[in-house]
Amino acid sequence: MNFSKVLISWYLLNKRDLPWRNTTNPYPIWLSEIMLQQTKVAQGTPYFLSFITAFPTVFDLANASEEQVLKLWQGLGYYSRARNLHQTAQYIATDLGGVFPKTYNELLQLKGVGAYTAAAIASFSYNEVVPVVDGNVFRVLSRYFDLDLDIALSSTKKEFTALALELMPKEVQDAANPAIFNQAIMEFGALQCVPRNPDCSVCVFNTACLALQKNKVAVLPVKSKKLKITKRYFNYLVVSDPLGNTVVQKRTSKGIWHNLYEFPLIETHKEEDFDFIASQIPEGLLASQDLISLEAYGTKSNLHKLSHQHLYIKFWKITTATAVANGVSPEELQSLPVPIVIHNFIQNQ
Repeated sequence: MNFSKVLISWYLLNKRDLPWRNTTNPYPIWLSEIMLQQTKVAQGTPYFLSFITAFPTVFDLANASEEQVLKLWQGLGYYSRARNLHQTAQYIATDLGGVFPKTYNELLQLKGVGAYTAAAIASFSYNEVVPVVDGNVFRVLSRYFDLDLDIALSSTKKEFTALALELMPKEVQDAANPAIFNQAIMEFGALQCVPRNPDCSVCVFNTACLALQKNKVAVLPVKSKKLKITKRYFNYLVVSDPLGNTVVQKRTSKGIWHNLYEFPLIETHKEEDFDFIASQIPEGLLASQDLISLEAYGTKSNLHKLSHQHLYIKFWKITTATAVANGVSPEELQSLPVPIVIHNFIQNQ
């Protein structure tokens, strides 16, 4: 069986009509690839459309403020991607005159662009013969060839990259083949060779797939590295003054939600009660005589799961007798980029 021919034939019949696929312009391709890191297509597509509408060119994105970019990105997670996206757009617009690098090795020099993203842009925009290797590719190749190598290891990625390059059509007479092959193998992993319970009965490779023959589909690919989950407890103080204004602060420390806005935060080692939170209200947040009441929204914390952290979040309402200094109005609050858990809280009030 000719793997690449069967794969490409399947792709041409089954591919999704995605907005970044009908172009070789590197700007929307780069934008989509950054967005789809750690994000499923169904979730990422509306964000892509919003971004391409707000910032139709790399110059538009470069000229935007970081807050505008973060606000549009709100809810997509992994916000360092948005910050890197913005900084790279500024570099391309200012230093490169709006012209994207045209080779894999040059694309790798861009901030936020790793091996996978560089390969995707290089092949999709410029038809460079360079394979993409993401989770879909690991899954398809490990199952088809029965490769039980640990995909958490860098040495395994090198082996899979070499195998994908060997399989990739390189015929000069069909310059689009590298791009089509890369799209095809990722699409096959996304639609057919899915992580759990793939329907192998309708798979075009079911007569040749070694994992299917050996009843190993459910155990491949192999990934040994287990992610350590950290538990954190966030207590947000939601100030409400007689004008309806509140208090927010910018999260300037490195880590999650960098440069997003949030309510004043008390982080604890475990879930705490009313008395403890009342004793920990930061000095300077409000004068003691201004405090009318402190009460919790709900009885339980909200669990917000990130890839490496579980956040137990509780909101506490502080009502004040006088207007707070530097208060933020409800309208201003709506315009600020905030973590999605805070956005959802605001929307539900």
